[in-house]
Amino acid sequence: MTTEYRTNAEPEPTGAGGRLLAVSDLHISYQENRDLVEKLQPGSPDDWLIIAGDVGELSTSIEWALGLLAERFARVVWAPGNHELWTHPDDPVQLRGVARYEHLVQLCRGLGVVTPEDPYPVWQGAGGPVAVAPLFLLYDYSFRAPGATTKEESLAVAYESGIVCADERMLHPDPFPDRDSWCRERVRLTEQRLAACDPDVPLVLVNHYPLVRQPTEILWYPEFAQWCGTELTADWHRRFNTAAMIYGHLHIPRKTTYDGVPFEEVSLGYPREWRRRGLPEPLLREVFPRRAAG
Repeated sequence: MTTEYRTNAEPEPTGAGGRLLAVSDLHISYQENRDLVEKLQPGSPDDWLIIAGDVGELSTSIEWALGLLAERFARVVWAPGNHELWTHPDDPVQLRGVARYEHLVQLCRGLGVVTPEDPYPVWQGAGGPVAVAPLFLLYDYSFRAPGATTKEESLAVAYESGIVCADERMLHPDPFPDRDSWCRERVRLTEQRLAACDPDVPLVLVNHYPLVRQPTEILWYPEFAQWCGTELTADWHRRFNTAAMIYGHLHIPRKTTYDGVPFEEVSLGYPREWRRRGLPEPLLREVFPRRAAG
């Protein structure tokens, strides 16, 4: 993929006076979730919104949601989830793999939404400056199922248990031979870019998947962890000047800390999940500077 960074005709909003908010896994194919998105509003004209993936599956729905939120918030920063990358049979856009990702990047740029291919915007609000870095990394099956030592063994455990991610049917890696190859290339490119960042400006790293495996250890179905990240990023929160790490995907909203770095899982999730446990309060999490649990 050849990246052409967007240039802005207007000054970049700084976030001064606003809040740095985050959410993920909006899954607006569910009407209840779509209704919630329609009600989302900033508390201040200077509020920024981070969206850590899984807005929806259809390109038309993704465009609707990101466009709506881009009109309301001073800046929207998006990192793709696995659902956006699906080639869904009902989607009018039937692109696969890298071509689909590139289409989504261009869609976002047309809406003024920051993507992993754009310059990292610098938040100058409370606790700043920090650079907000949306990442696109995927997974490589290295978070293996219990007892498995190879990717093949890990997948076999999942298929035997019936816990198999729909990515295996709908997330195509074209032109890469498999998703793990695409993941390794994304890790390589992203690692180079993070290494070139100003080390004196802390980073808020945003990825659909956690950068470390520990958050997956509380999954009800541990065999699902293989679709939740890569061991290749296990030390990134230590290697790079990381102020916070924002992720989703697990549908387990919570705050944890690893090696002194706050990790925030900011998902909404499916209606059956949030109806059972209640909506995250607040739904839009203020993620930097980190607030004490309460």
